[in-house]
Amino acid sequence: MAIAGRFRGKVRYFRPEQQGGLAVVDIPADVTQELGGLKQMRVRGKLGAAEFISNTMPAGGGVLALSVSRKLLSDAGLAVGDEAEVEIERI
Repeated sequence: MAIAGRFRGKVRYFRPEQQGGLAVVDIPADVTQELGGLKQMRVRGKLGAAEFISNTMPAGGGVLALSVSRKLLSDAGLAVGDEAEVEIERI
C-alpha cells in the first residue's frame, strides 16, 4: 500500500449536536493535500489495526473527513471520542 499519509486523529460525530449517526476522523491539511484536496474520494488504509475501504468528504471549514462505520469502529476496538492511528491512501 502506498500510504499518502499517517496521522493520529480523534473519532467524532459528523454532527456533534446529534450525538449519534455518522462518525468521522478529520484528516490533517498536509494529508488532505497529498490525497488530492477537499473532495469526496474513495480511500483505503488502516484505522488502528483494522483495514478499511471508505470515503472522504468535505466537513466544512476547509477540513476533509474520513467516514468511519460502526463496524470499522468495532473492528478497531474504538469508540467516538477515542484517538486512533490512521494510515490512508486514495484508491
